[in-house]
Amino acid sequence: MDFALSEEQTAIFDMAHAFGQEQIAPHAAAWEAEGTIPRELWHEVGLLGLGGIYVSEENGGSGLSRLDATLVFEALSMACPSVAAFLSIHNMCARMIDAYGSPELKERFLARACAMETVLSYCLTEPGSGSDAAALRTRAEPAGNGWALTGTKAFISGGGYSDAYVVMARSGADGPRGVSAFVIEDGTEGLSFGGLEQKMGWKAQPTRQVQMDGCVIPAANLLGEEGKGFRYAMAGLDGGRLNISACSLGAAQAALDATLRYMAERRAFGQSIDQFQALQFRLADMEIELQAARTFLRQAAWKLDQGAPDATKFCAMAKKFVTEAGSKVADQCLQLHGGYGYLADYGIEKIVRDLRVHQILEGTNEIMRLIVARGLVSA
Repeated sequence: MDFALSEEQTAIFDMAHAFGQEQIAPHAAAWEAEGTIPRELWHEVGLLGLGGIYVSEENGGSGLSRLDATLVFEALSMACPSVAAFLSIHNMCARMIDAYGSPELKERFLARACAMETVLSYCLTEPGSGSDAAALRTRAEPAGNGWALTGTKAFISGGGYSDAYVVMARSGADGPRGVSAFVIEDGTEGLSFGGLEQKMGWKAQPTRQVQMDGCVIPAANLLGEEGKGFRYAMAGLDGGRLNISACSLGAAQAALDATLRYMAERRAFGQSIDQFQALQFRLADMEIELQAARTFLRQAAWKLDQGAPDATKFCAMAKKFVTEAGSKVADQCLQLHGGYGYLADYGIEKIVRDLRVHQILEGTNEIMRLIVARGLVSA
Protein backbone atom coordinates (compact mmCIF):
# COMPACT_ATOMS: atom_id res chain seq x y z
CA MET A 1 0.00 0.00 0.00
CA ASP A 2 1.58 3.28 -1.18
CA PHE A 3 0.82 6.32 0.97
CA ALA A 4 3.05 8.70 -0.98
CA LEU A 5 1.66 11.50 -3.11
CA SER A 6 2.59 11.47 -6.78
CA GLU A 7 4.74 14.22 -8.26
CA GLU A 8 1.62 15.73 -9.82
CA GLN A 9 -0.27 15.68 -6.51
CA THR A 10 2.64 17.30 -4.70
CA ALA A 11 2.70 20.01 -7.37
CA ILE A 12 -1.08 20.55 -6.94
CA PHE A 13 -0.67 20.98 -3.19
CA ASP A 14 2.32 23.30 -3.56
CA MET A 15 0.53 25.44 -6.16
CA ALA A 16 -2.58 25.83 -4.01
CA HIS A 17 -0.51 26.50 -0.88
CA ALA A 18 1.61 29.17 -2.58
CA PHE A 19 -1.49 30.88 -3.98
CA GLY A 20 -3.15 30.85 -0.57
CA GLN A 21 -0.16 32.30 1.22
CA GLU A 22 0.36 35.03 -1.40
CA GLN A 23 -3.20 35.98 -2.35
CA ILE A 24 -5.40 35.02 0.63
CA ALA A 25 -3.50 34.89 3.93
CA PRO A 26 -2.38 38.56 3.95
CA HIS A 27 -6.00 39.70 3.49
CA ALA A 28 -7.94 37.11 5.52
CA ALA A 29 -8.40 39.30 8.60
CA ALA A 30 -9.51 42.29 6.53
CA TRP A 31 -11.99 40.22 4.53
CA GLU A 32 -13.40 38.84 7.77
CA ALA A 33 -13.87 42.38 9.11
CA GLU A 34 -15.53 43.46 5.84
CA GLY A 35 -17.74 40.37 5.74
CA THR A 36 -17.07 39.60 2.10
CA ILE A 37 -14.58 38.10 -0.34
CA PRO A 38 -13.52 40.35 -3.24
CA ARG A 39 -14.81 39.07 -6.57
CA GLU A 40 -11.38 39.71 -8.08
CA LEU A 41 -10.01 36.77 -6.09
CA TRP A 42 -12.28 34.32 -7.90
CA HIS A 43 -10.93 35.48 -11.26
CA GLU A 44 -7.45 34.47 -10.11
CA VAL A 45 -8.78 31.18 -8.71
CA GLY A 46 -10.42 30.45 -12.05
CA LEU A 47 -7.17 31.05 -13.92
CA LEU A 48 -5.57 28.32 -11.80
CA GLY A 49 -8.28 25.85 -12.80
CA LEU A 50 -9.75 25.68 -9.31
CA GLY A 51 -13.28 26.76 -10.27
CA GLY A 52 -14.05 23.29 -11.63
CA ILE A 53 -11.63 21.06 -9.77
CA TYR A 54 -13.45 17.80 -10.49
CA VAL A 55 -15.56 18.96 -13.40
CA SER A 56 -14.66 16.86 -16.45
CA GLU A 57 -12.09 18.29 -18.83
CA GLU A 58 -14.47 18.07 -21.80
CA ASN A 59 -16.76 20.50 -19.97
CA GLY A 60 -13.99 22.97 -19.15
CA GLY A 61 -12.95 21.64 -15.74
CA SER A 62 -9.65 20.37 -14.39
CA GLY A 63 -10.82 16.76 -14.14
CA LEU A 64 -8.98 16.11 -10.90
CA SER A 65 -9.79 13.33 -8.45
CA ARG A 66 -11.47 13.70 -5.07
CA LEU A 67 -8.13 12.99 -3.44
CA ASP A 68 -6.55 15.78 -5.49
CA ALA A 69 -9.35 18.08 -4.36
CA THR A 70 -8.64 17.39 -0.68
CA LEU A 71 -5.05 18.49 -1.29
CA VAL A 72 -6.27 21.77 -2.78
CA PHE A 73 -8.61 22.53 0.13
CA GLU A 74 -6.09 21.47 2.77
CA ALA A 75 -3.54 23.84 1.23
CA LEU A 76 -5.92 26.78 0.77
CA SER A 77 -7.36 26.48 4.27
CA MET A 78 -3.88 27.03 5.69
CA ALA A 79 -4.47 30.60 4.52
CA CYS A 80 -8.16 30.92 5.42
CA PRO A 81 -10.66 28.08 5.97
CA SER A 82 -13.59 30.41 5.33
CA VAL A 83 -12.43 31.26 1.82
CA ALA A 84 -11.44 27.65 1.09
CA ALA A 85 -14.82 26.34 2.25
CA PHE A 86 -16.67 28.82 0.04
CA LEU A 87 -14.72 27.53 -2.95
CA SER A 88 -15.66 23.98 -1.95
CA ILE A 89 -19.37 24.86 -2.11
CA HIS A 90 -18.97 26.37 -5.57
CA ASN A 91 -17.14 23.26 -6.77
CA MET A 92 -19.81 20.96 -5.35
CA CYS A 93 -22.45 22.82 -7.38
CA ALA A 94 -20.34 22.82 -10.54
CA ARG A 95 -19.82 19.08 -10.25
CA MET A 96 -23.57 18.51 -9.86
CA ILE A 97 -24.20 20.38 -13.12
CA ASP A 98 -21.40 18.43 -14.80
CA ALA A 99 -22.72 15.07 -13.57
CA TYR A 100 -26.46 15.55 -14.02
CA GLY A 101 -27.13 18.59 -16.18
CA SER A 102 -28.49 18.45 -19.70
CA PRO A 103 -26.13 19.41 -22.55
CA GLU A 104 -27.90 22.78 -22.73
CA LEU A 105 -27.50 23.42 -18.99
CA LYS A 106 -23.82 22.47 -19.13
CA GLU A 107 -23.23 24.74 -22.09
CA ARG A 108 -24.92 27.67 -20.37
CA PHE A 109 -23.22 27.40 -17.00
CA LEU A 110 -20.13 25.22 -16.82
CA ALA A 111 -17.54 27.22 -18.76
CA ARG A 112 -18.30 30.37 -16.79
CA ALA A 113 -18.48 28.45 -13.51
CA CYS A 114 -15.09 26.82 -14.10
CA ALA A 115 -13.63 30.25 -14.87
CA MET A 116 -15.44 31.54 -11.76
CA GLU A 117 -17.12 34.23 -13.80
CA THR A 118 -20.29 32.61 -12.43
CA VAL A 119 -20.14 31.85 -8.69
CA LEU A 120 -22.50 29.11 -7.50
CA SER A 121 -24.26 28.48 -4.18
CA TYR A 122 -25.91 25.32 -2.83
CA CYS A 123 -29.44 25.58 -1.42
CA LEU A 124 -30.73 22.56 0.48
CA THR A 125 -31.24 23.54 4.14
CA GLU A 126 -34.45 25.26 5.21
CA PRO A 127 -35.47 26.97 8.46
CA GLY A 128 -37.53 23.92 9.48
CA SER A 129 -35.49 21.11 7.91
CA GLY A 130 -31.83 20.89 8.85
CA SER A 131 -30.71 17.32 9.44
CA ASP A 132 -34.10 16.12 8.14
CA ALA A 133 -33.32 17.52 4.72
CA ALA A 134 -35.84 15.32 2.91
CA ALA A 135 -38.62 17.19 4.75
CA LEU A 136 -37.93 20.36 2.79
CA ARG A 137 -41.00 22.43 1.91
CA THR A 138 -39.86 24.69 -0.93
CA ARG A 139 -42.26 23.95 -3.80
CA ALA A 140 -41.67 23.74 -7.53
CA GLU A 141 -44.85 23.92 -9.59
CA PRO A 142 -45.18 23.67 -13.38
CA ALA A 143 -45.65 27.15 -14.88
CA GLY A 144 -46.13 27.39 -18.62
CA ASN A 145 -42.93 26.14 -20.21
CA GLY A 146 -41.03 26.20 -16.93
CA TRP A 147 -41.25 26.02 -13.18
CA ALA A 148 -42.30 28.40 -10.40
CA LEU A 149 -40.43 27.98 -7.11
CA THR A 150 -41.67 29.23 -3.76
CA GLY A 151 -39.96 28.78 -0.39
CA THR A 152 -37.05 29.79 1.81
CA LYS A 153 -33.54 28.35 2.16
CA ALA A 154 -31.48 29.07 5.28
CA PHE A 155 -27.76 29.46 6.11
CA ILE A 156 -26.82 29.88 2.45
CA SER A 157 -23.18 30.76 1.90
CA GLY A 158 -23.13 33.31 -0.89
CA GLY A 159 -26.77 34.31 -0.48
CA GLY A 160 -27.12 37.64 -2.30
CA TYR A 161 -23.51 37.35 -3.49
CA SER A 162 -23.47 34.41 -5.91
CA ASP A 163 -24.55 34.47 -9.55
CA ALA A 164 -26.63 31.29 -9.53
CA TYR A 165 -28.13 28.90 -6.98
CA VAL A 166 -28.55 25.13 -7.15
CA VAL A 167 -31.86 24.70 -5.33
CA MET A 168 -33.54 21.53 -4.09
CA ALA A 169 -37.34 21.88 -4.17
CA ARG A 170 -40.35 19.61 -3.89
CA SER A 171 -41.93 18.96 -7.28
CA GLY A 172 -43.80 15.83 -6.20
CA ALA A 173 -45.05 13.95 -3.15
CA ASP A 174 -43.58 14.00 0.34
CA GLY A 175 -40.27 12.27 0.94
CA PRO A 176 -36.95 12.13 -0.92
CA ARG A 177 -38.47 10.96 -4.22
CA GLY A 178 -40.54 14.11 -4.51
CA VAL A 179 -37.50 16.40 -4.59
CA SER A 180 -35.98 17.84 -7.75
CA ALA A 181 -32.97 20.10 -8.33
CA PHE A 182 -33.05 23.40 -10.20
CA VAL A 183 -30.68 26.22 -11.14
CA ILE A 184 -31.92 29.74 -10.40
CA GLU A 185 -29.95 32.69 -11.71
CA ASP A 186 -29.44 35.88 -9.76
CA GLY A 187 -31.85 38.57 -10.90
CA THR A 188 -34.73 36.15 -11.45
CA GLU A 189 -38.00 37.87 -10.58
CA GLY A 190 -39.24 36.77 -7.16
CA LEU A 191 -35.75 35.90 -5.89
CA SER A 192 -34.71 37.88 -2.80
CA PHE A 193 -32.45 37.54 0.21
CA GLY A 194 -32.64 37.95 3.96
CA GLY A 195 -30.37 40.11 6.05
CA LEU A 196 -26.70 39.32 6.48
CA GLU A 197 -26.32 36.70 9.21
CA GLN A 198 -24.00 37.56 12.10
CA LYS A 199 -21.94 34.43 12.68
CA MET A 200 -19.36 33.09 15.11
CA GLY A 201 -16.97 32.20 12.29
CA TRP A 202 -16.80 32.06 8.49
CA LYS A 203 -17.35 35.81 8.65
CA ALA A 204 -15.74 36.46 5.25
CA GLN A 205 -18.53 34.48 3.61
CA PRO A 206 -21.73 36.51 3.19
CA THR A 207 -24.51 34.26 4.52
CA ARG A 208 -28.21 34.99 4.06
CA GLN A 209 -31.56 33.30 3.62
CA VAL A 210 -32.53 32.77 -0.01
CA GLN A 211 -36.20 33.51 -0.58
CA MET A 212 -38.24 32.49 -3.62
CA ASP A 213 -41.68 33.93 -4.22
CA GLY A 214 -43.00 32.38 -7.41
CA CYS A 215 -39.60 32.45 -9.13
CA VAL A 216 -40.29 31.40 -12.71
CA ILE A 217 -37.41 29.61 -14.42
CA PRO A 218 -37.19 27.85 -17.80
CA ALA A 219 -37.87 24.11 -17.98
CA ALA A 220 -34.23 23.74 -19.08
CA ASN A 221 -33.13 24.86 -15.59
CA LEU A 222 -34.26 21.54 -14.14
CA LEU A 223 -31.05 19.76 -13.13
CA GLY A 224 -31.14 16.16 -14.28
CA GLU A 225 -34.37 14.20 -13.93
CA GLU A 226 -37.43 15.26 -12.01
CA GLY A 227 -37.67 13.50 -8.65
CA LYS A 228 -33.95 12.72 -8.38
CA GLY A 229 -32.80 15.98 -6.79
CA PHE A 230 -32.41 14.56 -3.33
CA ARG A 231 -30.22 11.76 -4.64
CA TYR A 232 -28.08 14.32 -6.46
CA ALA A 233 -27.84 16.45 -3.32
CA MET A 234 -26.71 13.52 -1.19
CA ALA A 235 -24.16 12.38 -3.77
CA GLY A 236 -22.72 15.88 -3.81
CA LEU A 237 -22.41 15.84 -0.05
CA ASP A 238 -19.95 12.90 -0.05
CA GLY A 239 -17.37 15.10 -1.76
CA GLY A 240 -18.42 18.13 0.25
CA ARG A 241 -17.74 16.22 3.47
CA LEU A 242 -14.25 15.37 2.28
CA ASN A 243 -13.58 18.98 1.33
CA ILE A 244 -14.78 20.43 4.62
CA SER A 245 -12.66 17.84 6.43
CA ALA A 246 -9.66 18.96 4.39
CA CYS A 247 -10.41 22.56 5.40
CA SER A 248 -10.35 21.52 9.07
CA LEU A 249 -7.11 19.63 8.55
CA GLY A 250 -5.28 22.45 6.79
CA ALA A 251 -6.37 25.15 9.22
CA ALA A 252 -5.45 23.00 12.23
CA GLN A 253 -2.06 22.28 10.66
CA ALA A 254 -1.52 26.03 10.21
CA ALA A 255 -2.43 26.56 13.86
CA LEU A 256 0.05 23.90 14.97
CA ASP A 257 2.81 25.35 12.78
CA ALA A 258 2.18 28.81 14.26
CA THR A 259 2.20 27.34 17.76
CA LEU A 260 5.56 25.68 17.22
CA ARG A 261 7.03 29.00 16.11
CA TYR A 262 5.48 30.83 19.04
CA MET A 263 6.70 28.28 21.61
CA ALA A 264 10.25 28.44 20.25
CA GLU A 265 10.27 32.21 20.89
CA ARG A 266 8.23 32.49 24.09
CA ARG A 267 10.41 32.15 27.20
CA ALA A 268 9.44 31.30 30.76
CA PHE A 269 11.50 30.24 33.77
CA GLY A 270 14.73 30.73 31.84
CA GLN A 271 13.99 28.71 28.70
CA SER A 272 11.74 28.62 25.65
CA ILE A 273 8.46 26.95 26.50
CA ASP A 274 8.91 24.27 23.84
CA GLN A 275 11.55 22.76 26.15
CA PHE A 276 9.05 21.83 28.85
CA GLN A 277 8.30 18.12 28.58
CA ALA A 278 4.66 18.47 29.58
CA LEU A 279 4.10 20.87 26.69
CA GLN A 280 6.13 18.70 24.31
CA PHE A 281 3.75 15.83 25.04
CA ARG A 282 0.81 18.05 24.06
CA LEU A 283 2.55 18.91 20.79
CA ALA A 284 3.15 15.21 20.14
CA ASP A 285 -0.52 14.39 20.75
CA MET A 286 -1.59 17.06 18.27
CA GLU A 287 0.84 15.82 15.62
CA ILE A 288 -0.40 12.25 16.05
CA GLU A 289 -4.02 13.33 15.77
CA LEU A 290 -3.44 15.38 12.62
CA GLN A 291 -1.47 12.61 10.92
CA ALA A 292 -4.20 10.09 11.74
CA ALA A 293 -6.82 12.51 10.41
CA ARG A 294 -4.84 13.07 7.20
CA THR A 295 -4.49 9.34 6.53
CA PHE A 296 -8.17 8.70 7.25
CA LEU A 297 -9.26 11.56 4.98
CA ARG A 298 -7.13 10.40 2.07
CA GLN A 299 -8.36 6.84 2.43
CA ALA A 300 -11.98 8.05 2.26
CA ALA A 301 -11.18 10.21 -0.78
CA TRP A 302 -9.54 7.23 -2.48
CA LYS A 303 -12.64 5.13 -1.85
CA LEU A 304 -14.88 7.81 -3.38
CA ASP A 305 -12.61 7.99 -6.42
CA GLN A 306 -12.75 4.21 -6.79
CA GLY A 307 -16.52 4.08 -6.45
CA ALA A 308 -16.19 1.72 -3.48
CA PRO A 309 -19.55 0.49 -2.12
CA ASP A 310 -18.64 1.75 1.36
CA ALA A 311 -17.44 5.16 0.15
CA THR A 312 -20.37 7.06 1.70
CA LYS A 313 -19.71 5.45 5.07
CA PHE A 314 -16.03 6.32 4.91
CA CYS A 315 -16.78 9.91 3.87
CA ALA A 316 -19.09 10.19 6.89
CA MET A 317 -16.52 8.66 9.25
CA ALA A 318 -13.75 10.90 7.94
CA LYS A 319 -15.94 13.98 8.24
CA LYS A 320 -16.77 13.20 11.85
CA PHE A 321 -13.22 12.31 12.86
CA VAL A 322 -11.28 14.98 10.96
CA THR A 323 -13.51 17.95 11.80
CA GLU A 324 -13.47 17.08 15.50
CA ALA A 325 -9.71 16.52 15.44
CA GLY A 326 -9.19 19.86 13.70
CA SER A 327 -11.25 21.76 16.27
CA LYS A 328 -9.53 19.98 19.16
CA VAL A 329 -6.07 20.77 17.83
CA ALA A 330 -6.94 24.42 17.13
CA ASP A 331 -8.31 24.82 20.64
CA GLN A 332 -5.14 23.31 22.14
CA CYS A 333 -3.04 25.68 20.02
CA LEU A 334 -4.97 28.62 21.45
CA GLN A 335 -4.29 27.30 24.95
CA LEU A 336 -0.57 26.97 24.28
CA HIS A 337 -0.47 30.58 23.12
CA GLY A 338 -1.83 31.62 26.51
CA GLY A 339 -3.47 35.03 26.58
CA TYR A 340 -2.01 35.86 23.18
CA GLY A 341 -4.05 33.08 21.60
CA TYR A 342 -7.18 34.98 22.58
CA LEU A 343 -6.05 38.06 20.64
CA ALA A 344 -7.03 38.47 17.00
CA ASP A 345 -3.49 39.56 16.07
CA TYR A 346 -2.17 36.00 16.36
CA GLY A 347 -4.80 34.43 14.11
CA ILE A 348 -5.45 31.39 16.29
CA GLU A 349 -8.81 32.50 17.64
CA LYS A 350 -10.05 32.99 14.06
CA ILE A 351 -9.16 29.41 13.23
CA VAL A 352 -10.98 28.18 16.34
CA ARG A 353 -14.10 30.13 15.34
CA ASP A 354 -13.98 29.16 11.68
CA LEU A 355 -13.59 25.43 12.34
CA ARG A 356 -16.43 25.08 14.82
CA VAL A 357 -19.12 25.11 12.12
CA HIS A 358 -17.44 22.22 10.28
CA GLN A 359 -19.00 19.82 12.79
CA ILE A 360 -22.46 21.13 11.82
CA LEU A 361 -22.60 21.69 8.07
CA GLU A 362 -22.51 19.12 5.24
CA GLY A 363 -24.49 16.95 7.67
CA THR A 364 -23.95 17.29 11.41
CA ASN A 365 -21.51 14.93 13.06
CA GLU A 366 -24.46 13.33 14.82
CA ILE A 367 -25.85 12.43 11.38
CA MET A 368 -22.40 11.09 10.41
CA ARG A 369 -22.64 8.69 13.35
CA LEU A 370 -26.13 7.71 12.23
CA ILE A 371 -24.90 6.90 8.71
CA VAL A 372 -22.11 4.72 10.10
CA ALA A 373 -24.37 2.98 12.64
CA ARG A 374 -27.06 2.19 10.06
CA GLY A 375 -24.43 0.69 7.80
CA LEU A 376 -23.17 -1.52 10.60
CA VAL A 377 -26.62 -2.67 11.66
CA SER A 378 -27.88 -3.36 8.14
CA ALA A 379 -24.76 -5.43 7.41
